[in-house]
Amino acid sequence: MTAPARTRTSDDLIRAEEPVLAHNYHPLPVVVARAEGAWVEDVEGRRYLDLLAGYSALNFGHRHPALLAAAHDQLDRLTLTSRAFHHDRLAEFAERLAALTGQEMVLPMNTGAEAVESGIKVARKWAYEVKGVPADRATIVVAADNFHGRTTTIVGFSTDEDARAGFGPFAPGFRVVPYNDLAALEAAVDATTAAVLIEPVQGEAGVVVPDDGYLSGVRELTRRAGCLFVADEIQSGLGRTGRTLAVDHEGVVPDVVLLGKALGGGIVPVSAVVARRDVLGVLRPGQHGSTFGGNPLAAAVGTAVVGLLETGEFQRRAQELGVVLRDGLTELVGHGVLGFRCRGLWAGVDVDPAVGTGREIGERLLREGVLVKDTHGSTIRIAPPLTISAEELRSALGALGRVLAAG
Repeated sequence: MTAPARTRTSDDLIRAEEPVLAHNYHPLPVVVARAEGAWVEDVEGRRYLDLLAGYSALNFGHRHPALLAAAHDQLDRLTLTSRAFHHDRLAEFAERLAALTGQEMVLPMNTGAEAVESGIKVARKWAYEVKGVPADRATIVVAADNFHGRTTTIVGFSTDEDARAGFGPFAPGFRVVPYNDLAALEAAVDATTAAVLIEPVQGEAGVVVPDDGYLSGVRELTRRAGCLFVADEIQSGLGRTGRTLAVDHEGVVPDVVLLGKALGGGIVPVSAVVARRDVLGVLRPGQHGSTFGGNPLAAAVGTAVVGLLETGEFQRRAQELGVVLRDGLTELVGHGVLGFRCRGLWAGVDVDPAVGTGREIGERLLREGVLVKDTHGSTIRIAPPLTISAEELRSALGALGRVLAAG
């Protein structure tokens, strides 16, 4: 009689990855097998409260029923045509996404980095065809400590040496200025500037929230200079900060908005460039594309995501739960927390280095049944699904307090 196959444990699976996977990540030692809502479960059945939400890709939680239903329905009908043909899901997706974001046209792509690369291409082409910048002279101004993706073009204008080192030579045409510094930005903009590309909140840098008036200042500066304001809302957008877009906190409408992560509902990669018609209208057949961009499955899920946001429920939840998060973190300042930055249901928490590095805090919280991710030294990020309850959030903050008190 054949013996039953042995179930592989978390330790088995972690060890099995080592020789066959590229070592471009250093995950926490947890192997997730199932998930629902704000909770995940490992292969041994241990449950953890997810305070990362896939870097905001899971804004609506794991396996949201409306998103699963949209995906299941579409899987039974049609998944891919390529853009060589039309399909019946794309028009509605584009119409509703444009309306949700206050824009006119949509360029659907797949990953966040693709959206950024596409935004760069569109901005340059607009600069040559509309603004009149001489050929191959267009520049784009970006902010220090940015995170826009991992392609070679993007890491070329990163100031993070871990992201840059060993990947050059890099594409020219980018000027880096300090974030949250309008004077430096104005000094960098000239007649060759196609666009200013910034994150309304810098996520990877530690949830860095700019001063009030910065985003409206960027809008006014770019308007005066005759260049585009491109807002990378891939992490900050789609409800995370308590508004549909983070720029909405200042009533700002950029020329171009880059979206991703939550747009796919944690089910499929979906990203998009949304912009005015005169900006995206510079693209013509053959000049840009993607085999999977705007595929039927992505469009179906993306439309369902837009439907969730159209009600305003998730924006309200992020705003209300953000108060719970802010209040809980305020109580920890001076008790292992040096300071924090918070916008909506999103926080960067600076832990006293004497207590531990961000990685060490993440490992200790893992043992408490809470998942977070570190960034840069002793800073951790908190970005749970917008479906988390106030009670669950307070429980997670209690676990953080215990970890910090234990030192």
